[in-house]
Amino acid sequence: MKRLLCILFLLLMAAAFGPHAHAQFKEEAFSQSYNDDPDSPKDSTDVLFSFKEFFGGIAHKNTLKPGNMVFGSALMPGTGQIYNKDYWKLPFVYAGLAGGLAGGFYFKNHDNKKASTLCFAAAGLTYWGMALDEIISYDADYPSAGKATIYSLLVPGLGQIYNGETWKLPIYWGGLLGSVHFYTLNRTNYKRFQRIYREATGDDAASYSGPIPAETALYYRNVYRRYRDYSVLAIAGFYLLQVIDANVFAYMHDFNIDDGITMSVDPTVLSPDNTYAFAPGGVALGLRLGLRF
Repeated sequence: MKRLLCILFLLLMAAAFGPHAHAQFKEEAFSQSYNDDPDSPKDSTDVLFSFKEFFGGIAHKNTLKPGNMVFGSALMPGTGQIYNKDYWKLPFVYAGLAGGLAGGFYFKNHDNKKASTLCFAAAGLTYWGMALDEIISYDADYPSAGKATIYSLLVPGLGQIYNGETWKLPIYWGGLLGSVHFYTLNRTNYKRFQRIYREATGDDAASYSGPIPAETALYYRNVYRRYRDYSVLAIAGFYLLQVIDANVFAYMHDFNIDDGITMSVDPTVLSPDNTYAFAPGGVALGLRLGLRF
């Protein structure tokens, strides 16, 4: 809490004294538009998802991006297969979803927890398989960053296989499996010491005769709970890292660096009338970095 208050205080100080500083940002740098051409296609940051565009793609009037197709299909199952013109797959998709959900609720109402869980799991597996099938069938030029990203979202490491970087699989799968192992271990020990602590401090504490006192049990319970939370963060970190890796290296697949690359560093003078967003109050000296490839 103290750290957060210090950060807020520094931000307020920067906002208060920013206009009087010698180095400041021009307002035009933040209000300038870099996509003023009304005829140019909108960037992905302009419109993240458009239902009009999505339904136009389902009607085969325009082309959908992989992410828009999968996101729309997640809301309306089966539309990805329609976009890919795989109509024969629709009965399998709807039968799997409807049968799994109906069976799950039926067995749940009849107190058959195991059968209900299996049916819901079958519906979830059908839903996951539907998403994987539609991105596999999606027609795109290789490499497609959208396909690589969704591959890694659905199956960790599949994006790296798609990019032809199978040597990364031991890194990410090792990190994920190791994190899951430590999560399971720490969770088991956390529950163990939590149970001991409750026995040592509960209503029957007078009859407790275990070798571990309540203070020790409380200490190790908190330790393993913290390690369990760290393991969860590690799982999420490795999962997100392999998704980002698949996306970035799909974009950079055709990026080539040869022996002709050169770099030059030259002194330069920054005048107050330049067009840069960062304009010092007076003339300043600086360095200019140039790359040629």
